[in-house]
Amino acid sequence: MKLALDPAMYTDLSMKEVIDKAARLGYDYIELSPREDFIPFYKYPKVDKAMIKNVKKWCSDAGVQLSSILPVMAWSGPDEEQRQGAVRNWKRAIEIASDLNVDVMNTEFNGSKYEQQRCEEKFIKSMDELLPIFEKEGMKLNLQAHPYDFIERNDEALRMIRGLDREWINLVFSTAHTFFHDDGIGDIETMFDDAGDKLQHVLFSDTFNHTAANGLRYIVNPPGAEVTVHQHLNIGEGEVDFETIFRKLKEMKFDGIATNSVFAWVDRADESAQFMLERLKKELF
Repeated sequence: MKLALDPAMYTDLSMKEVIDKAARLGYDYIELSPREDFIPFYKYPKVDKAMIKNVKKWCSDAGVQLSSILPVMAWSGPDEEQRQGAVRNWKRAIEIASDLNVDVMNTEFNGSKYEQQRCEEKFIKSMDELLPIFEKEGMKLNLQAHPYDFIERNDEALRMIRGLDREWINLVFSTAHTFFHDDGIGDIETMFDDAGDKLQHVLFSDTFNHTAANGLRYIVNPPGAEVTVHQHLNIGEGEVDFETIFRKLKEMKFDGIATNSVFAWVDRADESAQFMLERLKKELF
């Protein structure tokens, strides 16, 4: 199992500083999420050969490895020109991952829950273009249902993953999205059983059930506005059933990537990262 840090709370640090920070905090792996100076959200990667060489050296010097690279692109968006741009971005991101000797990429389905059928069609069109490139590079792909995306539920994500029918395409389960994954029930046991050996990647952070209190837990103005709210908190600060999560992962002999994906505490990022590392080591090893 690879226990990784998502360094999203360290956007003020350079890439080298992020790598050194992860090592000082005790992490052996980094899950490289979007950065403006590397692979930004929805934009073309900003990486050259020199950066790739430097990242390899910095990781080697610090004793840290990249567990995975996480691009987020509008590859399922309803706008066709935007989708084509996202595919171009993905091709470059795959090339970068390969040059960095990273063989796992994880991402979101993207698109919009308000245009599910159209976004699914765009997603499949993008996958038709990208599947041969993933296979050529020997790259694994882990997909997650995400709040607001055209796939939010865990069961729907699994159906799509199985529909793509590649052994190297598997599931990311983000615990911060637990209550989106089954419409507020939070039934970890059922979702993990359904996933089985397709569960290869877990993102760890806590959240509150956004469906509680008759939908009034989060008050938006105007009432009924189309917003999507959730948190990425330290374990124990929300309502996710981590007792069941850790029990099920042990029963399943989970041996994939476990990522600390707490984003909430930028003002105390080191404290949060150390707390999560200690808790995950205690529960997973």
